[in-house]
Amino acid sequence: MVFSSLFFLYIFLPATLIIYYIAPGLRLKNIVLTIASIIFYAWGEPLWVVLLFISACVDYTNGRIIGKYRGRWQAKASFICSVVINLSLLGSFKYGNFIIENLNALLGTSIPYTGLTLPIGISFYTFQTMSYSIDVYKGEAKVQKSFADFLLFVSLFPQLVAGPILRYSEIEAQLSNRQTTLKGFAYGVTRFLIGLGKKVLLSNYSSAVVSKLFEQSGALSELTVLQSWLGMIMYAFHIYFDFSGYSDMAIGLGYMFGFTYSENFDHPYMSKSITEFWRRWHISLGSFFRDYVYIPLGGNRRYQLRNMLIVWALTGLWHGASWNFVLWGLYFFVFLALEKYVYGSLLKKLPGIVSTATTFLIVLFGWVLFYFTDLADVGQMFANLFGAGGIPLIDTESRLQLTNNILLLALCIIGSSTIPAEIGEAVLRNAEMRGLKGAISFASLAVTNTALLALCTVSLVGSTHNPFIYFRF
Repeated sequence: MVFSSLFFLYIFLPATLIIYYIAPGLRLKNIVLTIASIIFYAWGEPLWVVLLFISACVDYTNGRIIGKYRGRWQAKASFICSVVINLSLLGSFKYGNFIIENLNALLGTSIPYTGLTLPIGISFYTFQTMSYSIDVYKGEAKVQKSFADFLLFVSLFPQLVAGPILRYSEIEAQLSNRQTTLKGFAYGVTRFLIGLGKKVLLSNYSSAVVSKLFEQSGALSELTVLQSWLGMIMYAFHIYFDFSGYSDMAIGLGYMFGFTYSENFDHPYMSKSITEFWRRWHISLGSFFRDYVYIPLGGNRRYQLRNMLIVWALTGLWHGASWNFVLWGLYFFVFLALEKYVYGSLLKKLPGIVSTATTFLIVLFGWVLFYFTDLADVGQMFANLFGAGGIPLIDTESRLQLTNNILLLALCIIGSSTIPAEIGEAVLRNAEMRGLKGAISFASLAVTNTALLALCTVSLVGSTHNPFIYFRF
C-alpha cells in the first residue's frame, strides 16, 4: 500500500483516523495505530511482516538485557548480539545475492542465489531498531519496558517503509504522552497534501518523461544531447519530489496522530556546495551515519579522510546492492574531500547562482551513477551528455519533447526552491497587516488543500504510473 493511492486516501486513512479518534485513552489509541500499521505493511508484504516482528523482538529483548546488566559483560554481549543479528538480516535479504554474484564472478563458482526477495522498508526499520539498542547501551535512551509501545515505534506506518529514519529518543516520550490539537491536525493535513502534490503532480509526471526517454525510446546511443540532458534533469526532480514528497506525507501523517518527526529535506537543490547538499538531503540518513559510524571511527579527530571514505562507501551500498551505488557514494566522497581540502574556500567567494548551479551539475552527474545499474550505460550516458562519439545535439523529436515538457520543468524548478514558501509567508504577512490573518489563513488552507486533493485524485484516476523509488531501499 502506498500513500499516493486512492485506496489509502479514501478508505484506509479515513477509517484509521475515525477509529483512532473514537478510541478512548492513549493506550487504546496506540493499539489501534499498531494494528493499522501491521495491516498497512502486511498489505504489500504479507509474508515479511514476520521479519518486522523478529526485528522488534530482538531489539526489545536486547534492550531489556542491556538495561538490567548495564556495565557488565551481559550488556555488552546483548549489544553485540543486536548489531550482529540486525546486520545479518539486512545482509542476507539485501546483499546476499550481490555477494554470491561477485563470488561466482571472482572465483568461477556456481553458488546458487538465495531466492530471497527484498522486504519493503527493511533498510529503514532495521536501522531504527538497531539504533535503539545502541542508544540504550550508550546510556542515551531509556529502556522501553512495554513491548506494545516498542512495536508501535518499529511499525508506525507513516514512516515505516521509506523513512524518515526515526531515533527512539526522538519519539520516546510521545509513545506514552502526546496530544492532538486541531491546529496540529490541520497542519498535518496540509503537510500531507503538499507531499502528495509533490509526488503525484511533479514526481510521477517527471518519472513518465524519464521512462519515455530512457526505457521506451530504444538504445541510449540513439538519444540526442538535448534528450539526455532533459532526461537526467527530470530524473533529478523525479527522485527529489518522490522522496521529499513521501517525507512530507509521513511528517503530515505523524501530526495527524500527535507525533512530531524531524525534517528530512531542506531544499537541497538550493545548496551552494556538496557539503551543504548533504546537510539538506535525506537528513535522517546522514545523521545516522554520522552518529553511528563516522564519530565512532574517530570523526574529525583522527583519520578523517578514511572515516569519510568508509561512510560514503556504506552510504552508497545502503541504497542498493550494486556496484553503481558504491561508485555513487565514492563519487560524493571525492567531491566532499575536495571541498574540504582543496577548493572549499574558493566556493565561498563565488556568486551564489554560480555555486548553486555548479553544485546542481555535480549532483546531476551523480544521478547518472544512481540511475543506471549497468556501468556500460553509465559510460554511454556521460558520452551523450557531452556529445562524444558523434551524438547529435538536437533533432526535431527532441525539440518537441522539450517544448511539451517546458511547463513541467518550470514547475519542478519552482517547486524545489523556497519560492512557494516565500509566497505563502508574504500572503500571511499581508493578511496580518490587514487584521485578517486568521480568516485568510483558514480560507487559503481550505482552498489550497481542496484543490491539491482534487488535482491529485484526478491524476491518480487517470494514470497507472505511480512508482515510489525508495521502496526498493
